[in-house]
Amino acid sequence: MTKPGKRNLITDVAGLRVGNAQDDAIKTGVTVLTADQPFVCGVNVMGGAPGSRETELLAPDKTVAQVDALVLSGGSALGLDAASGVANALRAQGRGFAVGNQNVPIVPGAIIFDLINGGDKDWPENPYPLLGAKALAAAEDEFDLGTAGAGTGATTATLKGGLGSASVVLPSGHSVGALVVVNALGSATVGHGPHFWAAPFEQGDEFGGQGVARAYPDTHVPQTKLAAHANTTIGIVATDAVLDKAQCTRLATAAQDGYARGLVPAHTPMDGDLIFALSTGAMPLENPIADTLTLGHAAATCMARAIARAVHAATAAPNDTQPTWASRFGG
Repeated sequence: MTKPGKRNLITDVAGLRVGNAQDDAIKTGVTVLTADQPFVCGVNVMGGAPGSRETELLAPDKTVAQVDALVLSGGSALGLDAASGVANALRAQGRGFAVGNQNVPIVPGAIIFDLINGGDKDWPENPYPLLGAKALAAAEDEFDLGTAGAGTGATTATLKGGLGSASVVLPSGHSVGALVVVNALGSATVGHGPHFWAAPFEQGDEFGGQGVARAYPDTHVPQTKLAAHANTTIGIVATDAVLDKAQCTRLATAAQDGYARGLVPAHTPMDGDLIFALSTGAMPLENPIADTLTLGHAAATCMARAIARAVHAATAAPNDTQPTWASRFGG
């Protein structure tokens, strides 16, 4: 039997750390994933409106083999500056890709649009570099979910979104984890009820134990926040299995199924749906074909669970534009 890791967080993949920083007045924030050593990374983008930094170098044919951190941020294109704050802090630590006597930290990132969520956006200067540096400094094994980090100002079609994470330990002994910022055009719940689309994959009562819905709306006409144009779900999947860049890219592609299992609709023209996939390379594959298939399926399932956990854990704040799952459904 598979089961979540001891934290049910992406940091159950040994060696990974995650930090959050946020500004509750602005209703935005940054989440940073890093490790003591650089890690192999790939990416897959399926949304029609992505915002990202340093994703091209993650292609399997590009020279740079490893990265130092990954950044998930609010702020739309303005939030891409969060990665600069992280890169500057890493460089001060001596981290980065060595070029002569210089170190250049490799810090890919992605953003959500959270600029019209009820927060005060009249800032005197871009807050994201400082938030990025603070999130890096806060990186630990444990971190908050829901209204935290890059999920602080996230919303869905029907409820407040947030930051989610989940993990699983496979029969092979490999660990897989997911981290996600849910700011979707669509909905994580079925119709106007409390049931999550991801319910078939729930472990215990990690997002309320409501089970599957007993009735479904017309699934050909989904609920959306189309008029707001304020969307995008971004995430990371991780494993301790030994994977190269091409295999990480395939892992990220497989993990996109988790968006489709946890959100309806997913991968729309107005979402920037993106997933990074990383390998710490701690545990070899005994059966490369079968193991990579299982890893991809586990990544997708963990991602669906993480999406539901993000929405379930969201907490209310002044001037919210959407209710939380807890305030609407009482728990």
